[in-house]
Amino acid sequence: MTDVTLSSLPALTLPATSKLTLDLAAATGEKRVIYFYPRDNTPGCTNEARDFGALHADFTHAGAVIYGVSRDSLKSHESFKARLELPFELISDTDELACEAFGVIKLKNMYGKQARGIERSTFVFAADGTLARAWRGVKVSGHAAEVLAFVRTL
Repeated sequence: MTDVTLSSLPALTLPATSKLTLDLAAATGEKRVIYFYPRDNTPGCTNEARDFGALHADFTHAGAVIYGVSRDSLKSHESFKARLELPFELISDTDELACEAFGVIKLKNMYGKQARGIERSTFVFAADGTLARAWRGVKVSGHAAEVLAFVRTL
């Protein structure tokens, strides 16, 4: 993992669910919650997506949009989104462009072997695109509510 100091949204254009192509740095005037997760359809990632989905209306009311990001394919994301009925878009980062820009790739120990993977992380950007807060090494339980509480302070 590269030690990245991020101060604003990186200029990246990435494919997302709902046949969208998202320009992360495009000015929208909305706060953005961008959370990185290791893999679709795994227990922790499913719980995290459900938690953000359950609070989606509250995030919207607070003026924020949510994006989930992983290295999974669009096909996998579309299936995951449909199965969980997620009300927000998932970004496919198969080339790890966003993962590198946000510095979320790290070596993990899995079943006794080291493998590169995504460190569960969340970034909140203010409406002007500047980084307001970052969480790294996230534990799923209660995290979405903690992020919402922070977004409400912006």
